[in-house]
Amino acid sequence: MIMERREFLRGAAAGSMALLTPYGVQRMEARVEVLLDEPIGTISPDLYGHFAEHLGGVIYDGIWVGENSKIPNTGGIRTALIDHMRRIKPSVVRWPGGCFADSYDWHDGVGPRSARPRRTNFWIDDPSMPQIDGPHKYDPNHFGTNEFMRFCRLTGAQPYLAANLRSLPAKDFYGWVEYCNAPAGQTTLSDLRAAGGEREPFNVRFWGIGNESWGCGGNFTADEYAVEFRRFTAWVPRYGVNLALVGAGPNGGDLEWTRRFFNKLVEKGQGQLGNLYGWALHHYSWNVSRGQTTDWVKGKGDALNFDLEEWYELLREADRMENLIAAHWAVMGEVDRTHRVKLIVDEWGSWHRPGTEAHPTHLLGQTSTLRDALIAALTLDTFNRHADKVVMGNVAQLINCLHSLFVAHEDKFIVTPNFHVFEMYAAHQGATAVRTLFSAPRVSHTRLGKPASFWGLEGSASLRGKQLVLTVVNPHASEARETEIVVRGARVGSCQARVLSATDIHAHNSFTNPRALEPREQMVSVSGGLFVYQFLPASVTRLQLTLT
Repeated sequence: MIMERREFLRGAAAGSMALLTPYGVQRMEARVEVLLDEPIGTISPDLYGHFAEHLGGVIYDGIWVGENSKIPNTGGIRTALIDHMRRIKPSVVRWPGGCFADSYDWHDGVGPRSARPRRTNFWIDDPSMPQIDGPHKYDPNHFGTNEFMRFCRLTGAQPYLAANLRSLPAKDFYGWVEYCNAPAGQTTLSDLRAAGGEREPFNVRFWGIGNESWGCGGNFTADEYAVEFRRFTAWVPRYGVNLALVGAGPNGGDLEWTRRFFNKLVEKGQGQLGNLYGWALHHYSWNVSRGQTTDWVKGKGDALNFDLEEWYELLREADRMENLIAAHWAVMGEVDRTHRVKLIVDEWGSWHRPGTEAHPTHLLGQTSTLRDALIAALTLDTFNRHADKVVMGNVAQLINCLHSLFVAHEDKFIVTPNFHVFEMYAAHQGATAVRTLFSAPRVSHTRLGKPASFWGLEGSASLRGKQLVLTVVNPHASEARETEIVVRGARVGSCQARVLSATDIHAHNSFTNPRALEPREQMVSVSGGLFVYQFLPASVTRLQLTLT
């Protein structure tokens, strides 16, 4: 609908609005105001990163099928995955874990593939692990450092390697850096790299110093881990690469892990902060018990069979990311007052109970629905709104596991609704995040028989030249939101919308119906700097606006 704005009135009811137009007074349910003159920061493309662990069907059956496979492949890597990754501009991929990383010896994954040792996978004793044997239990090491680097090169992503701090000494970490980054022909390890078909250095910049060191990565205290971090990073060969070393940060809201680590790290002086590029936060959305339990198993729900309360409960869990970023950022600032160190969220996503995986060997595999797509969108919007604090995000995981973008088994391959969100949001990468105000009636629902509410609209906006991208999540399962959109500081010349939504909140893609849920394009009629748009229920929307 085309409207010329004369006066904007706030109604007496919460979120109620009125727009005075030549056609009379029309009530507006919601308002989005984009403030072009209030930049937040550049949205790093690394916020749209990924994570691939040697877990279940992620590597074998997901990424790696082998050169002799009948499945279309490029040097053993699934071609369909390469093609779809290029569409979302992946920027960075974290590997080889996860918990697997702190049991991994990088030496096992280099050299002739036929001579590489077979090792017990870290995840072999997980209670959900199927009884049948295979790479999910005994890793053949066919996919190692060179293969991963080729995967990154083929998809256009940067590598982010997680070093083993729990079970290997610092010397092995330095050796891995040398293997990856030493100039061709200069060391025995660079010769070994060349023997595997990669003569030139990989120039790996991102290195994680352990993983979840409070748990599977060593069961350290924060003080103990700070000492280990100092030891591992006291001397690392640079080879002309500006290394970005990442510390193993907190489990969700554990502020004391952050506080104690930073205090211990600088016991030998503030200069120790110079070795820390990023602080890695992990947060999964899993507990749909409505606060009745914190049990890791009992608190999870089904990926497909969930009710309306569980729809909102999982969105509420994902929405905790906002406060987690703010809280840890404040604690980091107690020591790092200039905020030299940034946040990295290198594991995030939804985590459901087992039972909907595409194949029994896909440990932690699950079917992603429209609900998971909204979780992906509201999380990416949160990162965008905190572009001055968060420099990298890695959704867990890439394929066949948790909040994956892809599901594959043998010759079958599909994209999940999460892929569509990443493709829609790729337009934000590298643009400048700008402050955006959202005002809408809160969503009223029931939580354990009592009234509860959730925000009505939320999202983010970014500007690149005259192109403005506005992404919005409407969490209401059944109601659309008629919304006035105002861009302060410019007029809107044209607008195009892309919308991911469905009438069934359980909608998902499958091998039998691979296109059941996918976005659709929509042209939007615009005149002047103000227009009205209706955000569909249970939707993720991207508006691409050309400014004049």
